Amino acid sequence: MKISLLIPLVAISLAHSSFAQDRIYRCGNEYTNAVPLGPKASGCKLLEGANVTVVQGTRPTASAPARTPASAAQRVDALEQKSRDSDARQILESELKKAQERQLDLQKDFNNGELSLRAGETRSSKSYLDRSADLKASLLRNESDIAGIRRELGRVSAAPAAK
Repeated sequence: MKISLLIPLVAISLAHSSFAQDRIYRCGNEYTNAVPLGPKASGCKLLEGANVTVVQGTRPTASAPARTPASAAQRVDALEQKSRDSDARQILESELKKAQERQLDLQKDFNNGELSLRAGETRSSKSYLDRSADLKASLLRNESDIAGIRRELGRVSAAPAAK
């Protein structure tokens, strides 16, 4: 009879110990149930009442060669490249023209900070000041766009000379 009583007690104690977890510490992105020691211990926090599941992943190997698509590996003949450069230059020139026209419109609207008043506005009203700030920001942004387009035009124009 003693053995029949001992088996359920052992089973209950094993089941209880399997549900209980040791203390778990989080040290950065690492979780451990060992008490952290040394300089690493200062950044560790004890997690209480939380179940932690850690899934081990695989790390990519650095020895795998980078794949390049077959189309990228093919060379483009000189005529095709010249045509592409010409198309790029035309697109950039049209974008520059649009940006310059927009800049002129913005400058006309901004009128050196003296915007035309709308109905119900005064020079000190919030709507006037907001509109003035928005126009000034648009002017600065458009100036930056024009400078960027000019840089790109310089690169496209300089590309054939670099060969």
